[in-house]
Amino acid sequence: RMEATVIVTFLVLAQYVLFGIQVGEMRVKHGVKGPATTGHDEFERMNRVHQNTMEQIVLFLPALWIHAQYANPLWGAALGLVFITGRFIYRAEYLKDPGSRSPGFSMSFVPSAVLLIWALIAAVMKLL
Repeated sequence: RMEATVIVTFLVLAQYVLFGIQVGEMRVKHGVKGPATTGHDEFERMNRVHQNTMEQIVLFLPALWIHAQYANPLWGAALGLVFITGRFIYRAEYLKDPGSRSPGFSMSFVPSAVLLIWALIAAVMKLL
């Protein structure tokens, strides 16, 4: 059952690497030389998607693993697939119009919050 957690962890990290590669491609496409983090709008948006994904991973991955330990790794993995889907939606919407990013952001944040709350309840119940 923990294999599902490992697979989702791999997929989340692979998505993060993919987004990083896409930042590099935008950097080349628009002639934004490092270490600059500003330039063409398309580059800045992709860079922001990558940075926001990193910010979300800091919350999501520990939540996933704590949940797997104290609650249910299969349900955690299912929520992880929602997280990954949300990140792709966030990317698509943010590149099109940053103001339309809310659905993808919510699909990323809510699974993390659910994992944490569920894991906390499970851990407290095991403690008692």
